[in-house]
Amino acid sequence: MKRPLRSAAWFEGPGKNAFMYRSWMKNQGFPNDAFDGRPVIGICNTWSELTPCNAHLRDIAERVRRGVLEAGGLPVEFPVTSLGESNLRPTAMLLRNLASMDVEESIRGNPIDGVVLLVGCDKTTPALLMGAASCDVPTLVVSGGPMLSGRHEGRQLGSGTDVWRYHAELKAGTRTLESFLSAEEGMNRSVGTCNTMGTASTMASMVEALGIALPGNAAIPAVDARRQRLAQHAGRRIVAMVNEDLRPSTILTRTAFHNAIRTNAAIGGSTNAVIHLIAIAGRVGVEVGLDDWDQFGRSVPTIVNLMPSGLHLMEDFYYAGGLPVVIRRLLEAGLFDGSAVCATGRLMSEEYESAPCYDDEVIRPLTHPLVAEGGIAVLRGNLAPNGAVLKPSAATPALLVHTGRAVVFEDITDYYARIDDPDLDVDESSVLVLKNCGPRGFPGMAEVGNMALPAKLLKRGVTDMVRISDARMSGTAFGTVILHAAPEAAVGGPIVLVRTGDTISLDVPARRLHLHVSDAELAVRRAEWSPRQPETSGYIGLFGKAVLQADKGCDFDFLVGCRGDAVGNQSH
Repeated sequence: MKRPLRSAAWFEGPGKNAFMYRSWMKNQGFPNDAFDGRPVIGICNTWSELTPCNAHLRDIAERVRRGVLEAGGLPVEFPVTSLGESNLRPTAMLLRNLASMDVEESIRGNPIDGVVLLVGCDKTTPALLMGAASCDVPTLVVSGGPMLSGRHEGRQLGSGTDVWRYHAELKAGTRTLESFLSAEEGMNRSVGTCNTMGTASTMASMVEALGIALPGNAAIPAVDARRQRLAQHAGRRIVAMVNEDLRPSTILTRTAFHNAIRTNAAIGGSTNAVIHLIAIAGRVGVEVGLDDWDQFGRSVPTIVNLMPSGLHLMEDFYYAGGLPVVIRRLLEAGLFDGSAVCATGRLMSEEYESAPCYDDEVIRPLTHPLVAEGGIAVLRGNLAPNGAVLKPSAATPALLVHTGRAVVFEDITDYYARIDDPDLDVDESSVLVLKNCGPRGFPGMAEVGNMALPAKLLKRGVTDMVRISDARMSGTAFGTVILHAAPEAAVGGPIVLVRTGDTISLDVPARRLHLHVSDAELAVRRAEWSPRQPETSGYIGLFGKAVLQADKGCDFDFLVGCRGDAVGNQSH
């Protein structure tokens, strides 16, 4: 039996309350039959001029609106907190959970039967899906799409990735300041998210692989008319999803998350996806942890040849066939469970079994991968007993097994003050260690883990070193970078005990990260350690008290779990 519409509790019947709800809505010009039992579809929009990646979502919202009207629904657009990593300080990650609360309570408290989530810059995708999943109303994600490929001095330019590369060359003295600054205009040539396989494109791929977005969502460029057409189809489809009562809890199963983990490995996706998918799974009551990432991603080759792991950009990926090709190839290899349900109402195998590939260099066959064993490597040991992560496809193979002397920075301020000091005692075999940049330590766990190398080493031609922190890094970044060390320094994790001169061993094939200091010496150091005083007031105070560690998804402890769409009685 079909469930009654949620909106009926607001608009149905001759009573005083329904009279008031309908009457207030009519001040916008809605006709009488707008409230005759048609599904009310929320268009949850993260448009903001302060979030450049999302600056075109007003137009995307209009396309969704058309589709909803065509399918017989009533579209209502509403704003929520917009999180742009490019401008927001100290980091958009600090506000991901706040935005998810905004979304959850906006959906639950209003007459909404289904919702289309308009997302772009990377934290908006997990934040909106976390909030909607907590309510479990029919949900469809529409990403804004990547920007056009950058161009500079006759070559393609990747957003983010080439910032790190160009800046390293500037510090090394191999690129002029004039050349560095002139790249600024050619890097971001249109609206849209990063044109590399950064976190935004990774998360757009993740929602498609999960089945909570329409096929093709991941890669259509933001300015391509096909992005607008997908949005209009999404408007039509969400009305059908409401009529079918197809909810996130049906789509976002453990199988779906395992499919997404494997897809992330195949695309060379961002390490940030680890935190975000664990948090999203927590909102629907599905157990996903670091062990799942290592178990299901480790055997999957990286076949998408995109920056930062490879050479090409998101435009090339789309023209080659996009994510549907990746999923088809994984299906054929038995690395993707086609029995999972897609937002179309069909099985994933039915949607993706015949996707054509138009460029085997951009999306390689599994027999000719970019990296034979992709995925996210989950490292454990006495330095990170609850886990740390590394992206092998973006690392230097020769450094994946390495032992070196630690050069320690107590926090990001200490790092900036000393990294380019000519007297810094460091060489190419050293291991850079950055503390106090985790969820509570920064706070918010900023993208500072891909520490720029010392200028004096860059000038000698060094291009990579092992780096360890409790921070995150941008999905556009690259290098042999160990991230998300848990527990973090701010709560007394072992990383806080590391001192300059200690020896650290990394063994990625064995998944080990070891600090060569005796337990007795570590106990002495712990007795000498005292935590920094955290901020206790305002939102940052709440964040510090409630945020979970990286291995648990950095959600607030009181937000984990699906609370459903029920709302208390109104007071009129």
